[in-house]
Amino acid sequence: MSRLLLVSNRLPVTVKVEKDTVSVVRSAGGLATGLRRPHERSGGLWIGWPGDVSRLSESQRARVDEQLAELRCVPLTLSASEVSRYYEGYSNRVLWPLCHYMLDRIPRQDRDWEVYRKVNERFADLVAKHYQPGDTIWVHDYQLMLVPGMLRQRLPGARIGYFHHIPFPSSEIFSTLPRRHELLKGLLGADLIGFHTVSYVRHFSGALLRQLGLDTDIDRIIWEGRDVRVAAFPMGIDAQAFESLAGDAGAAAEVAQLRKSAEGQRILLGIDRLDYTKGIPRRLLAVQRVLERTPAWRGRLRFIQVAVPSRTQVEAYANYRELVDELVGRINGTYGTVHNVPVHYLYRSFNERQLAALYRAADVMLVTPVRDGMNLVAKEFCAARPDDDGVLVLSEFAGAAAELGGALIVNPYDVDNMADAIEKALGMAEEERATRMRTLRKQVKSRDVHWWTSSFLDRLQGLPPVSERAEAGAPEALARMKQAPRLQLLLDYDGTLVGYAPRPELAAPDAELKALLARLVAKPGVSVSIVSGRPKETLEEWLGDLRVGLYAEHGLWSRPKPGDDWRMLEGVNFDWKERVRPELEAFSARVPGSFVEEKTASLAWHYRLVDAEFGALQSRELRLYLAEKFAGQSMDILPGDKVVEIRPQGVHKGRVVGEATRGAAPGSLVVAMGDDRTDEDLFACIPKGGLTIHAGNKPTRAAFRVKGPAEVRALLAGVLES
Repeated sequence: MSRLLLVSNRLPVTVKVEKDTVSVVRSAGGLATGLRRPHERSGGLWIGWPGDVSRLSESQRARVDEQLAELRCVPLTLSASEVSRYYEGYSNRVLWPLCHYMLDRIPRQDRDWEVYRKVNERFADLVAKHYQPGDTIWVHDYQLMLVPGMLRQRLPGARIGYFHHIPFPSSEIFSTLPRRHELLKGLLGADLIGFHTVSYVRHFSGALLRQLGLDTDIDRIIWEGRDVRVAAFPMGIDAQAFESLAGDAGAAAEVAQLRKSAEGQRILLGIDRLDYTKGIPRRLLAVQRVLERTPAWRGRLRFIQVAVPSRTQVEAYANYRELVDELVGRINGTYGTVHNVPVHYLYRSFNERQLAALYRAADVMLVTPVRDGMNLVAKEFCAARPDDDGVLVLSEFAGAAAELGGALIVNPYDVDNMADAIEKALGMAEEERATRMRTLRKQVKSRDVHWWTSSFLDRLQGLPPVSERAEAGAPEALARMKQAPRLQLLLDYDGTLVGYAPRPELAAPDAELKALLARLVAKPGVSVSIVSGRPKETLEEWLGDLRVGLYAEHGLWSRPKPGDDWRMLEGVNFDWKERVRPELEAFSARVPGSFVEEKTASLAWHYRLVDAEFGALQSRELRLYLAEKFAGQSMDILPGDKVVEIRPQGVHKGRVVGEATRGAAPGSLVVAMGDDRTDEDLFACIPKGGLTIHAGNKPTRAAFRVKGPAEVRALLAGVLES
């Protein structure tokens, strides 16, 4: 097993100071438990913040560092200002509410971004310092979204994974974030990006499509020449540990005491961090609704709500605590008596044994967040019920709802719906309770935290190594071009020399491009041919005054030199056009913003103006439909950049190479540049010893890669330098 470098905001430890002694204690919890095994087995390191150690003396700090080293933990200390702005600020005042769909809680000004970026850089620098060739790096959570990209810059060949432990919001919500591009590019530095659910994977893919224009398969992205994989890995818990705790003699005694104190009552239970995403106020209102509409439950229900203090320095959390306090007081004031109150509200932490006792004692567990990445409390409740009793009421907006089908699934925004579920749970027959709980327990035990860890790491470590060839770009290609005595340049137009425009006619060459091409053809020993999918009329209008060869409609039409007549390839069959055109026009009418372009022997359906996600889906549907309906016809169906093109079979850019390079002097270097699927045919036909350059992020057979038109132009301008 390769050495594992784990990277998270917090180290899995707590620094405890008692009088003059200081100690480092391992933390409990899902992530710490799940990763302990691979951390120890691999002899790896865990890199993160150890908590506030600023008040420790030098000798105490030395002792802490010594104990951390024994645990193979590498501390990154943060100043009070960094904690305030990176962690409490950008991470928890911006990213946390955004990912939980609470835009109204995001500050009006983005003041903490720069500190967030700098702290992410500090993490990346520390990881790079400890990295050894062959190590596997696994970065965790939203506080470190920039780290994978920063590591990729520092360690191009490293194997990097990232896991997002909170929801990833829909692309519409994510698009409201000012720094959305930087964060997405940061995540794309990883080789494998993991989320809890398939819906979060879909949302992430949608954000890539909308923000970066990456029209990809849902689980595979090509970014800067690398394959980036995206997948769902639902996190689990240490199910065996919770089951053992629930059967412990001490826990059993607590269960007996709890049930005795609630004699004659049914116990409802809620356990959450005191966080505004957990839905505690609406849950309280649902309990109130039960008491209000069904008087028979008054005095017979005990709702125990454990609220673990959380982010107490963030103002939104303090305000939220006041709201919960007021609701608890109101309900108890309305329905309580001298001898009993319906809501037992406990604002403090509990250890795992105490939690297991609460889970075992409860009749109904209420897990009703308004949005939650996974919610491990729901799984802990199931693991702690070896008696196959108890009912789980679970929010449909918790990631766990995708797995735990034996729960009563509710909409946490619908108070009446939750009240109905509570009453249904309280009245559920013993046999149904047992059947549901057995189903839940089977799922929780089979997909525990160790399964989660191994499935992610197995997938990450099973990916092929990062190709070093993908890193080769402009400098090496330019060196080869400048060394050559003569150059034959075969250049695609759209996406290579110019960026894509909303409509084809808006991509006319600017004065800078025309001047660059004129200087190239004026340089002795340089020949330029434009090989494009554009109609010949457009190329003639835009570039006909330059001393360049023009090849239109992917090589269907040729005009090697200015003044030559345009010639069409012989034997081309395009009888299919009359049958395909009405199909495309009908399809275009159903997709607002799309349109059909007709060329001499081909048709193109453009969807650049269509909603990005909808357009991508419709493009796939159209290609499948045409392939099925016109199977066996002499035509090719090609996906392009926001376009689906149907062209005659056998017509492709590769057929241009022979004519464009005819008469080239010995020693000429043939150079082809392009950006999409049609240019792969051109690359395939370049003679041995030639140079192929892809502009963009798509899969390619080209030997070199640049980022886009700006780098292509810079490369061509470099040829002109002495």
